[in-house]
Amino acid sequence: MLRPAFRQCRQWRRLYSTTRLSTVELSYQVIEPPTSQPWGRDGYPIIFMHGLFGSKRNNRSISKALARDLNRDIFIVDLRNHGDTAHAPDHTYDHMAEDVVEFVRQHQLGKAVLIGHSMGAKTAMTVALRNQDRVSGLIPVDNAPISARLGSDFPKYVEGMKQIESANVTKQSEADEILQNYEESVPIRQFLLTNLIRGNNGNALKFRVPLSILGSALDNMGQFPFNHETDTGIKYDGPTLFIRGSKSKYVPDKTMPAIKTFFPNARVADIDAGHWVISEKPEDFRQAVISFFKENEIE
Repeated sequence: MLRPAFRQCRQWRRLYSTTRLSTVELSYQVIEPPTSQPWGRDGYPIIFMHGLFGSKRNNRSISKALARDLNRDIFIVDLRNHGDTAHAPDHTYDHMAEDVVEFVRQHQLGKAVLIGHSMGAKTAMTVALRNQDRVSGLIPVDNAPISARLGSDFPKYVEGMKQIESANVTKQSEADEILQNYEESVPIRQFLLTNLIRGNNGNALKFRVPLSILGSALDNMGQFPFNHETDTGIKYDGPTLFIRGSKSKYVPDKTMPAIKTFFPNARVADIDAGHWVISEKPEDFRQAVISFFKENEIE
């Protein structure tokens, strides 16, 4: 398959909105295939989006494998208020989706395949529904296109992270000791603590994510900008793969009507994992993505 000319600029249009939301420039890293084929890449690039409290670092290893397997460039990005991307007071799926669309435009990608986990999944779905001419394929990971109450663990995480900052700890081990009061799982604590950095005013550690902004936005993170019962004319017709953890509660069977309304060409792949599907079962995830690309001949 010849590489499409996705560097060509196309008219940028936004559906279902008359106003332009303010955007922030996304920090990113490009993961390229390890070898350059004489015929170029096999299709449009992939944009890979992390979940709440994550960063582009979370998806670096799996992106290296997928770039090799699929012979495509993969842009791993930091969404607003995460990683090395700037902080902004508005943290909603509409704003994050607008950031991604602007990223596609600025980098003259034409289209992109969107992969997102959790918060990144809802961001990817919002982009596809608002700007389907920018999306050649969609893979939401363990989240559904519905509004639902966010898990009770996330407010606890914010509370624990704020407690760490208040304690002015200087070692990650000290931060972990505090966080044990809020989360028993070692992998989850380690994940949250990847956001710790050394402060500018001494040795005290702080979090690079704005805890006050994200704490206030937790209700927004449970919402979805569309309702499948009322927004029946809004859909993304392109190839879509919902990957869900069979031990997770985020994509129960009752969400299938919403999935099929918004994404009529979607199928679902179950992986024996919890919510952290990619880190728990990276090989199963890789195989599911590869099969999806092959079966649908993704541009």
